[in-house]
Amino acid sequence: MPPALPEIVKIITDGIQGTSPYILAGYALLSLYVLIQIFYIFVYIVAPTPREVLRSETTYKHIEDNGSVSYAKPLPYWKNAFDQRKKSMREKGDVTDYNIGIEDAEVFMSLVVPAFNEENRLGIMLREAVEYLQKEYDLFASEAPANGSVRRRQKNAEEQSNGHARSGNASGKAEPTGWEVLIISDGSKDKTVDTALEFARSLGTESTGLIRVVSLVENRGKGGAVTHGMRHVRGKYAVFADADGASRFEDLGKLVREVKKIEDQDGRGVAVGSRAHLVGSEEVVKRSFLRNLLMHSFHLLLWVLTPPATAAIRDTQCGFKLFSRSALPYIIPYMHSESWIFDVEMLMLAEAAAIPVAEVPIGWHEVQGSKLNVLWDSLGMAWGLFILRAAWATGIYRRT
Repeated sequence: MPPALPEIVKIITDGIQGTSPYILAGYALLSLYVLIQIFYIFVYIVAPTPREVLRSETTYKHIEDNGSVSYAKPLPYWKNAFDQRKKSMREKGDVTDYNIGIEDAEVFMSLVVPAFNEENRLGIMLREAVEYLQKEYDLFASEAPANGSVRRRQKNAEEQSNGHARSGNASGKAEPTGWEVLIISDGSKDKTVDTALEFARSLGTESTGLIRVVSLVENRGKGGAVTHGMRHVRGKYAVFADADGASRFEDLGKLVREVKKIEDQDGRGVAVGSRAHLVGSEEVVKRSFLRNLLMHSFHLLLWVLTPPATAAIRDTQCGFKLFSRSALPYIIPYMHSESWIFDVEMLMLAEAAAIPVAEVPIGWHEVQGSKLNVLWDSLGMAWGLFILRAAWATGIYRRT
């Protein structure tokens, strides 16, 4: 018969007592090394890797002046020029990523809208957003055709409530005028694309060419759609906003003003729309106990797992974030997460690159039709955060 458990314990104890402390320490270190390797392999296997971008996904459609849908046109990609500058610097022996510069913006504001099966809510959100963009950023179709060229209008030099210095900035260089909207249909199976194009058509000839619709063949997730859109923006500033219209879009001006206050000498800055000030409001209090419990638990997890500047952000998940153009090359090329947790990775990358971040209170309201499953998606976000932090900490993800 095999020995009983107490006998096994005694055999092991006797063996340990007769073993040199140095050998025991060696065994402990070896065991620790094996565990670390197992953990590394585990994280390497489960850490998400974004799929390759398909050729058709680097094109867009818009509405022509005659009301017809355009053929697929190539999207501009600022990273191409950035990579060329980086390569040139490497050849000269400069291995830093700083002071490379990014090609000049063609418009003042780019709006990226990720949309997955949003035919019912997208039109309402776009109406609010475009009304604000038309009113605040001085664009007429005759001055900004679909090819991206912009004729600038000179007005007074005072900075407006929307954050736009009409005729220049502190450096004396004139800021671009105008705006664009990139709607990223994230593998939608409904009429999201048709809804977006029909909305553009309803604007008449004034702004139709400024609404660009990009169709992803397969669903990537909200983070993947936002990242894809940010690769192709032409604006001096780029903001992404959820298609449900929950964030008050007119608060965009607040984000622009705040990011201008904190931009570093290279013009890099991020402004994060925040709902933290609403935690005690009636709208939040009326939520279910489970939803509020999960919200606070997630905040605790963020505080434990993320670096200090990111952990200090009280609302990382608000779908209303603004990036200066100069900040994009230090964040977007290194994105891996395509799920709900992508916001945290953006903020971690900004912190790693020493990019200033401002948290800005905005207006927000609950919107029906959310695709978020409170329990399962919260658990998924916690898991995603753990894997994300582990992948960066172990060097599986890196800024190369």
